[in-house]
Amino acid sequence: MSAAAPSRTPMVSLQAVDKHFGALHVLQSVDLDVAAGEVVVVIGPSGSGKSTLCRTINRLESVDSGQVLVDGVPVPAEGAALARLRADVGMVFQSFDLFAHKTVLDNLCLAPVMVRGTPKAQARREAMELLERVGIADKAGHLPAQLSGGQQQRAAIARALAMRPKVMLFDEPTSALDPEMVAEVLAVMTSLADEGMTMVVVTHEMGFARRAADRVVFMDAGRIVEVAPPEQFFAGGGSERTRSFLSAVLTH
Repeated sequence: MSAAAPSRTPMVSLQAVDKHFGALHVLQSVDLDVAAGEVVVVIGPSGSGKSTLCRTINRLESVDSGQVLVDGVPVPAEGAALARLRADVGMVFQSFDLFAHKTVLDNLCLAPVMVRGTPKAQARREAMELLERVGIADKAGHLPAQLSGGQQQRAAIARALAMRPKVMLFDEPTSALDPEMVAEVLAVMTSLADEGMTMVVVTHEMGFARRAADRVVFMDAGRIVEVAPPEQFFAGGGSERTRSFLSAVLTH
């Protein structure tokens, strides 16, 4: 099923993308366009291909066929061109992946200085602004281990934003968090959505999908089954497979 965004320039475009892990066909002829400034939330059962789809956008996973474009440019296979693309595509994982031996502030400053060539004083100033924005400026001098899981994930989001990305990818960013920490991370993500950041979010958080998504993409068995605005998607008028999934997740 095609999942093209309506008549806006795609910031991300997956075109007839196929991906296998051995005999497992994890992405099957996937077409998806994400417009600049659009928030697309990808949901579906475990093993449906959601995370793999997300990871193909910055080539953490290669594709077997088809192509992936970011801002109209095919994602390079390797080398300096791929590194440049990854600088434009921020990614936040379920595991926070902060450098354990560096302070939160240093975690944010490292890539802008090393990759973008940002002067150190400017990088520190901008990093502090981002930490303020995600509500943990008081933790700038702490090591990641001194932060709660929710604070670490907010630091990871700020670190991705420090590169001034064109697109933000979130791969189940709250799944490793205690329930009380989920809300603080989703609040940061919702504010990014409100500010017009282009976002692809793989999540089980249906409340976030309802509030923040422009479109919800439902995947099953490596295929896109349904794409709809959240109010239409959650109204339950879609495919039988979608209704069965929603009845399971919304009653637990």
